[in-house]
Amino acid sequence: MCWVGDSTVHSLLRQQKILALLKLHGVVSVGRLARAVRASEMTVRRDLAVLGERGLVRRLHGGAVLELGKTEESHFSNSRQQHVEEKEVIAKEAAALVSPGSVVALGAGTTTWHVARALAPRTDLTFITNSTNIALELDRGQSNIILTGGHFRTPADALVGPPSLWTLERLQIDILFLGANGIDLKAGYTTPILAEAETNAAMIRKASRVVVVADHSKFGRVTLATFAPIGAAQVLVTDAASPRSMLARIRRCGVQVMVAGRAPR
Repeated sequence: MCWVGDSTVHSLLRQQKILALLKLHGVVSVGRLARAVRASEMTVRRDLAVLGERGLVRRLHGGAVLELGKTEESHFSNSRQQHVEEKEVIAKEAAALVSPGSVVALGAGTTTWHVARALAPRTDLTFITNSTNIALELDRGQSNIILTGGHFRTPADALVGPPSLWTLERLQIDILFLGANGIDLKAGYTTPILAEAETNAAMIRKASRVVVVADHSKFGRVTLATFAPIGAAQVLVTDAASPRSMLARIRRCGVQVMVAGRAPR
């Protein structure tokens, strides 16, 4: 019989707890993980190295993030329940960027859905979106809403493909809000869906101002398809838990980084 020692069992339990914390919070520092699992930072770094070798986590400077498959995406109804407080704060900050009388485009996603909720009471705007969920949220009988049309797909409930691209090529956008499944300095803004990357890129081409809205869990992740390099956005709005070192490097790319709840730098 093969026996598993107590130290091995403790290591496995600790690593399971680390994975659960990363799934819940996104990017988590080594210090925070150490406090949560009641272990030294050196022990946590060893655990992260083991989990990294198994392809379960990605190491960042001073912390880690859960390594999801490059083609994985949660359904809209599930994603909408994650990091709700952060998304609401981000949305409030982002909505304040919209000038009166603007043509506002919103890409599909749960953070952009929160931006739509924040903007819905306004009666002076025209909205363009490829998201049925966002169109329904905006439809309070007071706004002009243009739904791009296109092939309907899950899990993000986005409209994509030639009909969507045909419509977007004929429209002009003052300000565009896009989410991202991953933000990486080298890979840029990414999505696991090729067709959605194409639609996002088309929106960017037609927008005078591009604002990326993303909570801290998206940083350090890379999914299948890049739809824009980091510098393609004029503004990035995020929450206070995002990795500061990465935000500093994004600023050096010429992007205005707004941390919701803090004064912009």
